[in-house]
Amino acid sequence: MHPGLRLRQARERLGLTYREVESASYELAARRGRSEFILHISRLAEIENRGVVPGLHKLYTLAVVYHLNPHDILRWYDIPIDECFNDGTTIPSPQTHLMAPPASLRIPMRFDPAFDPRRTEFLSRMVEKWGHFEGVLTNGDSHHVYGYIGTSDRRMVPLLRPGSIVLVDVSMRKIDSDWTTEHDRPMYFVEVRNGYRCGWFHQDGARLVMQPHPLSHCLPETWRVPEEAEVVGRVTGVVTRLNGPGCIPPAEFQAARGDSNRKAP
Repeated sequence: MHPGLRLRQARERLGLTYREVESASYELAARRGRSEFILHISRLAEIENRGVVPGLHKLYTLAVVYHLNPHDILRWYDIPIDECFNDGTTIPSPQTHLMAPPASLRIPMRFDPAFDPRRTEFLSRMVEKWGHFEGVLTNGDSHHVYGYIGTSDRRMVPLLRPGSIVLVDVSMRKIDSDWTTEHDRPMYFVEVRNGYRCGWFHQDGARLVMQPHPLSHCLPETWRVPEEAEVVGRVTGVVTRLNGPGCIPPAEFQAARGDSNRKAP
């Protein structure tokens, strides 16, 4: 069904006229202090009858006045808003950064009775029913955010490959020194003056020191805290691709990262 027709049906179900919608849009614009929310009668008619696509502010007005979920309106216009996170993971970026979380998570709801968690299995064959939920990782009170390891960031190779996505617990910001091997050593996501770093850290007085993996051939970096660096949180999960486009040669990385090997003054 054409999205304009869907919007007209939504309006008619509420018993609203064009003029009433326009009047409501004026009220919304006054409340929000932006004239872009105003939806004139002529524009509303074009949206419903001539296939004109509403702009962002007009779309919000329609969602407010018609009591609709704006995500539903976006889907009517074939914008797969729920797939934004998944589509974003296929677009490589050279710099390490925080990224918006998925709108929902796809999780197993029911396993095959023969499933044994003690054995290595092909998981998709053992799930009888999949489901989606909007849970802990997506609400405003979540202790978790997502980070993306830039394709030019090889500081933690081979433990953390370029292009990986990490789950960061922002409630754990204290650098932990209680570990015995590199496999036990926690990794942290840190915001610095010119971006982000993800990997091993230790604190030496007023300085935060990043120790890259020895096989990365990168030098340690240091920053003053809290003036030059802030711990975002501790890495608690990693999703990575093997032999993906983010695995650029070390020579290219050396050129891409410029003078990042120099210690901060």
